[in-house]
Amino acid sequence: MDNKEFFAAFDDLCKEKGIAREEFIETLKNALNSAYKKQYDEGAEVFVEIDPEKGVFECNAVKRVVAEVTDRDKEISVEDAQAINPEYNEGDEIVHTFVPRDFGRIAAQTAKQVILQKLREKERDNTFSAMSDKEGELLEATVRKIDEKNVYVDFADRKIEGVMLPQDQSPTETYAPKDVIKVFVRRVKNGGRNSQVLVSRTSPGLVKKLFEQQVPEISQGLVEIKSVAREAGHRTKMAIFSSDSRVDAVGACVGNKGSRVNAVVDELGGEKIDIILWSENPLEFIAKALSPATVISVTQTGEKSAVAVVPDEKLSLAIGRDGQNARLAARLTGWKIDVKDYSTAEKMGLLAYETEEYDAEAEQSGQAAAKQEEEKELTAEEGAEEEATKAEAADNTEAAPREE
Repeated sequence: MDNKEFFAAFDDLCKEKGIAREEFIETLKNALNSAYKKQYDEGAEVFVEIDPEKGVFECNAVKRVVAEVTDRDKEISVEDAQAINPEYNEGDEIVHTFVPRDFGRIAAQTAKQVILQKLREKERDNTFSAMSDKEGELLEATVRKIDEKNVYVDFADRKIEGVMLPQDQSPTETYAPKDVIKVFVRRVKNGGRNSQVLVSRTSPGLVKKLFEQQVPEISQGLVEIKSVAREAGHRTKMAIFSSDSRVDAVGACVGNKGSRVNAVVDELGGEKIDIILWSENPLEFIAKALSPATVISVTQTGEKSAVAVVPDEKLSLAIGRDGQNARLAARLTGWKIDVKDYSTAEKMGLLAYETEEYDAEAEQSGQAAAKQEEEKELTAEEGAEEEATKAEAADNTEAAPREE
């Protein structure tokens, strides 16, 4: 079938859309073979050949030369084969080129379907290729729909869908169609029809990217985020560091009157954020990571394991509700941390590394002095009350009339 105009248009389309010509031809051949079998339902072995240079479609039927014919659609006798060409022998294959009825219409419909399919595939592949560069980035997305488990979002200017799985949804957040939210692109999977862009609102990477947007010192390289530990919707601990002694890393992240950290907290729906100064000394880092609790000492007990000692009255604060504070500190530092109160640790001899922020003896002396001052104040108050009572009684006695 001569169709040079079709191939000319096809070549222009391939160049415009960036479709590989050879790949398209192979796909079209397979589609035409399937279309022929569906249309004619014949038993013959038929295959379609395409010559884009000549602008020709060819249908070819194959028959095997046999001594005794059992299937006339696929076989031909030696006698009949040699009548066509005396050189044919048993076991040879004879290829007969033909044009079936209405095949032009079938070829046109099939070609149209294949072109549309290829265009959709190419558009999807290009989109996923662009999205693969966004893996690990923060993007704005619009909630499209919500099923029983997953939240589906659309990205601006991208004909592609993102999926937020249950584990990527914050337990303190609710989502509704048309909501515009910021999401962390956790993974881009390009696997044909099963291609997916997985996004998250629970990833520690979300917090990191939000701070990068709010704090210019981070994007400038003056402040570095060393690690982030997070329990989404509840609390995050973030360790930061600056090699420039002139830069206040914590202050930069907090911002004027807390403006920068509050912007992140608002985006996360009120999630608490502890900003901690990283230290290359792991024991000192552990002490800081247990903030807001005061740490008396940290003792290494094994490979990446340590005991942190806190004042007796601060034990519950250091551990946190349901162990959250200690658990996040362990994730942040990468160490296994056992938290003990001072009285217990002292008996066990676990006071090897004492932090600069806490002096146990001074703390105890201060508490004792405060108690003495409190007792003095109480004694003074009691004495004053007693003198006032006596004076009042005397006044009453003088004012009372004498009995005659």
